[in-house]
Parts: sequence; C-alpha cells; structure tokens
Amino acid sequence: MDNPELRSTSEEDAGDKASPRVVFERLEDSPFEKWYRDRVYSENIREGRPYFNGPSKVQPTSRHSPSKLLQCHRKSWYSHLNSPEEDGPPRGIFWFGTRFEEDLIMPYLTDMVTDENTYACNSLWVDYTVDTEHGEVRIKGETDPVIVDKNSVPILLLEIKTKQSIDNLSEPNRHHRAQLHAYMYGLSEKYDVDIEQAAVVYGSRSTLEIEAFEVEFDRTFWKDTVLQWAAIQTKYRTYGVLPPAEPKHDWECNFCSYRERCGRGDREYSDAGPVGLLPVFAEYPRQKVIEYLDSHPDSKLTPTLAHHHPSLVEQYGAYKWSCSSCKASYDWDDINPPSSSRAPRCPKCRDNEEKGWLSGPNPGEQIHAEGQEDVQ
Repeated sequence: MDNPELRSTSEEDAGDKASPRVVFERLEDSPFEKWYRDRVYSENIREGRPYFNGPSKVQPTSRHSPSKLLQCHRKSWYSHLNSPEEDGPPRGIFWFGTRFEEDLIMPYLTDMVTDENTYACNSLWVDYTVDTEHGEVRIKGETDPVIVDKNSVPILLLEIKTKQSIDNLSEPNRHHRAQLHAYMYGLSEKYDVDIEQAAVVYGSRSTLEIEAFEVEFDRTFWKDTVLQWAAIQTKYRTYGVLPPAEPKHDWECNFCSYRERCGRGDREYSDAGPVGLLPVFAEYPRQKVIEYLDSHPDSKLTPTLAHHHPSLVEQYGAYKWSCSSCKASYDWDDINPPSSSRAPRCPKCRDNEEKGWLSGPNPGEQIHAEGQEDVQ
C-alpha cells in the first residue's frame, strides 16, 4: 500500500524543485556572460573560425582592415599591437548588427531590391596591395552584402551600419566612406570592372527604420586621405613610434578602449607604450586580462589586478608592490589597497611620517621586471 506520509514528502520535494524561488535562484546565480562567451567560443569552432577565439595575432605592419581606416592613429597603433583593452566589446551592439544584416537586410534585398538578373550576395573578400609614396600597404577585409549579376560580378556593394537613432542623419560617416572606397578599389581590381558607386545603409536599433546614402568613388579622397592615412600608420608601426593622440573628433576618446593608457582618461597615465598593464587600474575586464596574459607569457598580474581577480594569481603570478619613495617592496597580498583606483600608502613611509605610495611596475618595466618570483 502507498504510504501517505512518504507520498506527501515526495510531492513537497517535487514542489520545492519546481518552485518560482528555486527557478529564480538558478536565473540569478547563472553567469550569463560566461554562458554567452562559451557559446560564441563553441560556435566559432563549429563554423571553422577558431582564430576568433583567444588573443589576436599581431598582423604585418603594412596590413590594414577597411573597417579601421581613418581611426585615430594612436588607437589604431595600440590595437595593432594588441595592447590590453580597458573595456569589454559592445557585444549587444555587435549581436544586433549581425542579426539586423542577416535576418532583415539580406531578405529585404532579395525580396525588394534584386530582380531576375541580379542577386544578393552575403559578402566578398578583398586582399590587395597599393604602392604609395611612403611604401606599400596591404588592405584585406570582407564586405557586407553585395548586389551581383548572374556571373557574381559586383554591381553595387553595401555597408550596413546600425545606430540607436538615424534621425538627423544627412551624410555618411567619414570612416564608412573610407571603408567603402577600400572595397570599391579592391573589387574593381579583383573583377576587372570599374565599381564607382556604393551605398551605406544605416538601420535604427530602436525603430528598425533605414536610411541609405549613395557613395561615389572619389579618387582624391582615396589617394590623399585614405591611402595617406594607411601609409602613415604603416610607418608608425614599422618604426615603433608612438603616434600623436589626434582623433578627428574629441568624442572618439570617450569610446576608445585605450583612453587611460593614452592619457585622455581620468587617471594620471599618459603616452604609455603598447605593452604592459596599467599598475593601479582595476577596470580591465577579466577576459581581457586573461587574453593579454596568455599572449604575453612573461607578464603577470599587477598587484591591483591580483586583488581584483585573486583566482588568477595561481596561474599567472603577480608582481610586487614597490614604493615610489623608499623603494620598499611588498607581496601583493601583504597590502590591502583602499580602492581599485587609488594607490595605497607605503607602511614604512607612513610610520616615518613620509610620503610614499605603492604601485606595481609601470607598463614598460613589467616584461623586464627582475628578482620577483611568481606568487603561487
């Protein structure tokens, strides 16, 4: 016979497992960011693009991506050399941009723009070199959708961009014009045709409305602005010279992943080289810290980052604190910093009523730091 008491207990247990509180706790405790990162990692392997996982390789100095043309020279230089980024990628914006292009724009082009003699192609690759007065530059990248004929020869190439709002747009962005010029030049050479027109299509992330702008190939803009920029950037890379911090617009610094390292942020740093972690800066995203340390095996965590990510110390080690005044040094966990953005006082100097502040090694010193054992 059934035991009512056992049956009651079993039903209560089942009810507890399915209760709203238990389900909510699972939702609350699940690390969404890690789940999404692992999902993208697996997808890259499944789709045959494992090179998107992990730190990027430093490309040849003369190679340029169309999407990065006409950026601030210093930002481009830092990015080329894989300097540690100070914020995470805007994954939501990237995700929306991909879905907008693949799920909306491509079907729209197929249904409403092409006819029986034309087709919407997902993308085409360009890879070519151009001689300039400063030397050879190489441009390699993948276009957005292209309208092609039945022989797959390009007719009109498009650049799809999304913005929060497309109100008050009156002309295409200068960077986007440069990007299209790089594609028009490359596809003209690849298919032995003269591609003189392209279009930028802006889509609103709030209303899903679009605004299209025609872009004509401007030889003066291409030669004197785009190729000149690429040639100068190549020189900075080749000779290892820190470029000037001269963005076209001041607002670019607000969205730059290297603004603290550069000197346009809120901290005391400025004109830092491409290698090394800022010593008293904890805002690096954890994944960016891991990618940087994996690509620089001689580097360690700064003491500040060791406090912020203690679980990484065993694998990567940590530099010591050192005093700017008396030169005393302390293990990373001997000192408890007051905050993630302030340097702690040196105990020895404080006891002697002197001013001394602790820090990890500066970026340029980190790779060559000697006499410091890994903290396990």
